Amino acid sequence: MMDWYVIYTKPKNEIKAASRLKALGFDVYCPTRTEMRQWSDRKKKITVPLFSCYVFIKTDVKNKNKVFEVPGVIGFLSWLGKHAIVKQVEIDAIREWNDAEGTTKVWCEELTVGDRVYIASGAFENQEAIIKETGRNQLKLLLPNLGFAVCVTGKIRLEKV
Repeated sequence: MMDWYVIYTKPKNEIKAASRLKALGFDVYCPTRTEMRQWSDRKKKITVPLFSCYVFIKTDVKNKNKVFEVPGVIGFLSWLGKHAIVKQVEIDAIREWNDAEGTTKVWCEELTVGDRVYIASGAFENQEAIIKETGRNQLKLLLPNLGFAVCVTGKIRLEKV
């Protein structure tokens, strides 16, 4: 039986380690995002890992030690003394969430301070909110029915009221 595990890598080695593990025949998932970086003379879009120092790998017990042949791999993430196992459903959820990134940014660009919105996903699903502040990658929402404000930095689906 093959399970998903989390491999801990050296910093800034996630994408290289994932590529090398794939070359060894492993099923590997290293979720990434694109960021705009600015230097003194230019701006450039770069691809960075979503989880710093972590790569997901699907393998069986007998092949787990092969991962240490790859430069940049430090070891397996452990939980309660055993290698942490990630369920396929969780990997699928990360993939779906990460792939939906572009649509969320479009929504954020269309929203302005004072807009009334309906929260269609996330922890505050089915609540109405008022946008208090917008930032590059976050929104501050006032939830009048609950009596407080929240900062949202993750993925959330909003609909204008």
